[in-house]
Amino acid sequence: MVEVTAQNFEQEVKSETDKLVLVDFWSEKCEKCMALMPEVEELEKKYADKVKFAKVDAAKDRRFCWSLKVMSLPTFQLYKNGEKVDEITQDVTVDKIEEMINKYL
Repeated sequence: MVEVTAQNFEQEVKSETDKLVLVDFWSEKCEKCMALMPEVEELEKKYADKVKFAKVDAAKDRRFCWSLKVMSLPTFQLYKNGEKVDEITQDVTVDKIEEMINKYL
């Protein structure tokens, strides 16, 4: 997964036109985030040729998260051609993430 911050978000997420970009907003203090991470890493392997996986450490970049209207964790946003097309927050499961990805492939 690509580490994304306010400084490289434009380059890593917004300028991507070849693939969907799934952005995982997480924190080490978020138990649900940490529990999902291994399953999300498996999804990354499964969809590597179609989806770019990125993650934002919300604890390190709170203002940036607020600017993207990320108010709770875990949150997953999906971008297509630089535009946010979907989002899942709070009640997140790996099945819901995969369903969101497949909706836009």
